Amino acid sequence: MKKIALVFIFIGIFGIEIPLLAQTEPEDIAMGNDAFQDSFYESLTQKGIENYDKAIVALEKCLVLEPNNAIVHFELGKNYLEQKDYKRAYDSFEKATKIDPTNKWFWVGMYDVCYETKNFVQAIVIVNKLVEFKKEYREELVSLYMNTQNFDEALLLINELNSEVGKTDMREHYKAEILRDSKYQGSERSNLLDQIKKNPKDESSYIALIYLYSESNQEEKAVEIAKKLEHEIPSSDFAQVSLFKFHLNNNDGTNAVKAMDLVLASSKIDSKIKHRMLNEFLLFIQNKPEFDVDLEKAISYFDTDKAVDVAKEIGKFYHHKNNWEKAIFYYEKHLKGHQNDVETQLLLVEVLVETENFERVAAKTNELIALFPLQPQFYYYAGLANNQRKSFKEAKDILEMGLDYLVEDLALEINFNIQLGEAYNGLGDTKQKDHYFLKAEALLKQTKK
Repeated sequence: MKKIALVFIFIGIFGIEIPLLAQTEPEDIAMGNDAFQDSFYESLTQKGIENYDKAIVALEKCLVLEPNNAIVHFELGKNYLEQKDYKRAYDSFEKATKIDPTNKWFWVGMYDVCYETKNFVQAIVIVNKLVEFKKEYREELVSLYMNTQNFDEALLLINELNSEVGKTDMREHYKAEILRDSKYQGSERSNLLDQIKKNPKDESSYIALIYLYSESNQEEKAVEIAKKLEHEIPSSDFAQVSLFKFHLNNNDGTNAVKAMDLVLASSKIDSKIKHRMLNEFLLFIQNKPEFDVDLEKAISYFDTDKAVDVAKEIGKFYHHKNNWEKAIFYYEKHLKGHQNDVETQLLLVEVLVETENFERVAAKTNELIALFPLQPQFYYYAGLANNQRKSFKEAKDILEMGLDYLVEDLALEINFNIQLGEAYNGLGDTKQKDHYFLKAEALLKQTKK
């Protein structure tokens, strides 16, 4: 809410033309005798140099001569307002309105006092009067309703203004704030249904209504509105968001894919909605390999999305489901463009170990040690893979090298010692084997304290 500015220009001494203040012609303003004119001019001069006390004294002389001169009361109000004497300022503006209620600037003076004193309840009364002069003041009224938490009136006026003059960001912000409270959603649903009847080609009303139904878990009604939107505006991408969920619930993967593709290709749909759809699709197809190609296509829409590494997240999804081959596929897909992502490289190695393809693990960890020579995890997995390949000398050398980079990781240190014990066992060195196994056992006891 912003303050309504008071701007007044006074020209001349004997006519005192007031083009932005008075709604009557300047010559119709009775200036009285010379004493009145001199005092009035003196008040303007003193106010111009911010000497408000002397301006008020001069205006009081004017009132002695003309006690019912609205302009004088108004000028007194402005001087009192400058002095932050809000009670006298309001009283002076109010007297001006009682003498001449047709001059909107007198009412604006009263509003300015209400604004300065944060008396928003009284400000509503004043602005309702100002609306009679100029309808644009209704925008100010919306803000006042919000400040006084008069949300019923605010919502009613917001919808009225949206219908008459179009939406604004500020009003939409206010509306979203109101609709967080479910008790206002019923009237808003009715309003949106009315808007759809009046203008069935207005996509925004459908979208808002679908959102409200979805938020209150009325999915069937959301789908019903989505179907109406698709019928009225076949090119609408937003209709497909709800229809996608409808198709999934009906186990109709083919039509769900069609809806998803339209949404993912749309520049109008928010990326958060797209991510949510992809997650829902992923859950739907986890045991349906016939949709693997569709999933790959869906992921391609996120290639330029810097907010979420989609291929990596899907790799993690399959990792947790113990679907090793798909996890490997999506981790490698992600790593094609993110070779330095240590976390994903490590996740990939962990999955390769689960497949027991130790030749591949050994080759992969050799590459990773060259890329990340300070990462002890890769030395550990390289040692493990070589032990499984019975390349015990190579395992021993790599594990001993990796120990130099191990810092405060008790679990990994235990695993290093176990694998070193295995390596020395394979080499036939019983003494060293016992040394490392005993060390691993001692460390393991520390974890149980």
